[in-house]
Amino acid sequence: MTPWTSGPRRRGRRTATPARAALTGALTLALLAAAVPLAASASTSASASASASAAPRDTALDLTVSRAQWIDRSTVAWTVPDPDAGHAEVLSARDGGLTTEGGDVRGATDRIRLTRVPGGLTPAQRAAYPHLKDYAAFRVDPRDRDRTRRALTGQLAAVLRGADGSARAATGIQTQGVLDDLYARAATRAELGPVFRHGRPRLAVWAPTAQDVRLDIGGRTVPMRRDAASGVWSARGPASWTGKPYRYVVKVWAPSVRKVVTNKVTDPYATALTADSRRALVADLRDPKLAPAGWKDVRKPPAVPLRDARVQELHIRDFSVADRTAKHPGRYRAFTDPRSAGMRHLRKLARAGTSYVHLLPAFDIGTIPERPADQARPDCDLPSGAPDSEEQQACVARTAAKDAYNWGYDPLHYTVPEGSYASDPDGTRRTLEFREMVQGLNRAGLRTVMDVVYNHTVAAGQDDRSVLDRIVPGYYHRLLADGSVATSTCCANTAPENAMMGKLVVDSVVTWAREYKVDGFRFDLMGHHPKANILAVRKALDALTPAKDGVDGKRIVLYGEGWNFGEVADDARFVQATQRNMAGTGVATFSDRARDAVRGGGPFDADPRVQGFASGLYTDPNGSPANGSRAEQRARLLHYQDLLKVGLTGNLAAYAFTDSSGRRVTGADVDYNGAPAGYAAAPGDAVAYADAHDNETLYDALAYKLPPSTAPADRARMQVLAMATATLSQGPELSQAGSDLLRSKSLDRNSFDSGDWFNALHWDCRDGNGFGRGLPPAADNKDKWPYAEPLLADPALVPGCARIEGASAAYRDLLKVRTTEPVFSLATSGQVQRTLSFPLSGTPGETPGVLTMRLGDLVVVFNATPDARDQRVAGLAGTAYGLHPVQARGADAVVKSATYTKSSGTFRVPARTVAVFRRG
Repeated sequence: MTPWTSGPRRRGRRTATPARAALTGALTLALLAAAVPLAASASTSASASASASAAPRDTALDLTVSRAQWIDRSTVAWTVPDPDAGHAEVLSARDGGLTTEGGDVRGATDRIRLTRVPGGLTPAQRAAYPHLKDYAAFRVDPRDRDRTRRALTGQLAAVLRGADGSARAATGIQTQGVLDDLYARAATRAELGPVFRHGRPRLAVWAPTAQDVRLDIGGRTVPMRRDAASGVWSARGPASWTGKPYRYVVKVWAPSVRKVVTNKVTDPYATALTADSRRALVADLRDPKLAPAGWKDVRKPPAVPLRDARVQELHIRDFSVADRTAKHPGRYRAFTDPRSAGMRHLRKLARAGTSYVHLLPAFDIGTIPERPADQARPDCDLPSGAPDSEEQQACVARTAAKDAYNWGYDPLHYTVPEGSYASDPDGTRRTLEFREMVQGLNRAGLRTVMDVVYNHTVAAGQDDRSVLDRIVPGYYHRLLADGSVATSTCCANTAPENAMMGKLVVDSVVTWAREYKVDGFRFDLMGHHPKANILAVRKALDALTPAKDGVDGKRIVLYGEGWNFGEVADDARFVQATQRNMAGTGVATFSDRARDAVRGGGPFDADPRVQGFASGLYTDPNGSPANGSRAEQRARLLHYQDLLKVGLTGNLAAYAFTDSSGRRVTGADVDYNGAPAGYAAAPGDAVAYADAHDNETLYDALAYKLPPSTAPADRARMQVLAMATATLSQGPELSQAGSDLLRSKSLDRNSFDSGDWFNALHWDCRDGNGFGRGLPPAADNKDKWPYAEPLLADPALVPGCARIEGASAAYRDLLKVRTTEPVFSLATSGQVQRTLSFPLSGTPGETPGVLTMRLGDLVVVFNATPDARDQRVAGLAGTAYGLHPVQARGADAVVKSATYTKSSGTFRVPARTVAVFRRG
């Protein structure tokens, strides 16, 4: 869930997230942390952005790069060594063949004249393309503009000539802007993919630069008609096309291989596929045969406002693959068995207040063989390995690339369910069974959120797994100054700022909402999207109505990773959908502030023992020199408490309070590694969480950070306390499935491809929690093995049933408190300011490791220290308080010993405990 990784890797391998910038390496959280996993400093981010965007001036004839950009029908932008010298032109060659020979560019079949524009780009152009603001501008000669559309179907080069006519500089040309200018107005209104009218299908694909497009369907080739205004090719067929496999045969100039190619490629708008995505299928999602019984009138649990959403983040295969009670292990249909252990646990959470299950990517994944017969399996006896052995990870690694497991951040087709989770990947079973899964969750009292990954694709260029780029080469992906594809997301970055990629995002989300009744969407690396694109999604969803579409789009929730890094950082190319920019829009972003404060340290720490509020910083030191001196620990802990205070308000920017130093500040004044801690405009703008799929699970992080001698019971209590800082905050909260059960991945910090052995959920406490299943995979964890080995070898760190079930029950009690007390659901910043306070903050009574919050008639005390603590709130003396009835009658025997002395206003809370007191 964090934003990006520690280096350019396949997406799917997701690690850390920088909220501010580019990747740094091993930095402590105290120094960096502006994103889920955290990020680098602002200066690092700025330099990374600059290097990605700034184009060096061309001084050579080089057609292997594309430094010129044709931004609209009348303008080419280019950095050239001497813009005033001679004249410039665009050369085109429909069949390719432009070469640089003898100091000139040869092989052109047509020429388009260019005239330098004094002063460069216009203000409007600079606003549309801020990263090109310093480029020279060349105007297309009006006499040649009628040749533009034809030129765009072949190889292009921009050439600068001296007064003597000699070529001074030459480069290839990026064409995204001019394609939008020429075609987007009509193309964005087109219906693409398979569309049925009166039972007859029409297939349509946008391919404006293609020289020819044909339809390969059912073993024969059918011509397609090109619409000149939109660049859309289409063919209408008989009803007998339904169910047939098809591909498009696209003849197009491909800059990545510098030749005209004929690609046989599936449909970007496919709604069904054959196994392993070999072909698209002509499928009508409205066909009653693809709907389970009761689908049309499916009953959903009541919708809750986004600020009240309580979300369990869950991987479909993790959920059931190791559940011996599941009838369909690892499949969509595992959610249809109400008697399985997993579904029984989800119902318990729903009764306590969980409202959504957030599914990790479930669209067509590019890195999983879909047929069970093709899926590799570890060929060793995994359970026989020692808890600290290297053997298990080595065995898993040998089959990881071909097994049935991946997190799924490798999108191939955006709008088709993944086939490996279906009983039969070859055909439309996946559609039916995905819908059955949604129904099953609804019956359990839960709504469904989909994790969507529109910010990159699994491949680009002429790769067999490249779909978009083999149809309109160079358009759908974000290109750097030299024309290469940006990969800051770890894969080929898409460009939703381009009209038709933006349309694909909107159309795909609407299809999932309308045809699969998905109740919410979590956008991966949302900061790589324009804010305008995400707001267009919101607008399109809001237009869906029960009468017209069968769903109420206004009830669909949206949230995402608003990290700020890469070539788009700091709004370099457009106004991004980042934490700061999305505040007040109704679309939430993950808040890393309190997450980092409660855990301590960060995912790139060389020493994983850096402590935080819930892991013993200052109050229960673990001896690591990485934590600093006692004085440094105390100061850092108090600052962490300020970050937690801001988090508990819902990360409000305007919330005013006294910080731990006694200063009157707002949430925006509190520092978070150089950024404002508070950025939200209202509760609901920020998603609180203590752990998610990225980085170590919360239990594993605490295993590293708590002193090794910490008793199992105390580890369980600290887990509940850490989760409570998110559960009892204003605004939405997310937790990784199994965290309430002390879930471990055997210290694996990046389990995207670590297989079932490290990832599977264990609903039966007798199977343990996943800790001690061997050293985590070397690729991302070997540098931490010296810290991991003694922990994994310690049997005391494997919790028994009493600890696992006790932690889960205590968490559910807190969840019930949160969802039954309206004061946790304040709607505005003003209401939070009037209702919520931290009465001991900045006073001599503020205790390092203890946080006291007053919220209407409630007082909540988070005691993260290893001793019972008194918190005297003098202003409450004489007012009656008692332990909240849910906790007083609840599962945690320790919290029941919490007391309140009315005469002095003193709350006494046991060690490592969250206690909620209610007036009266």
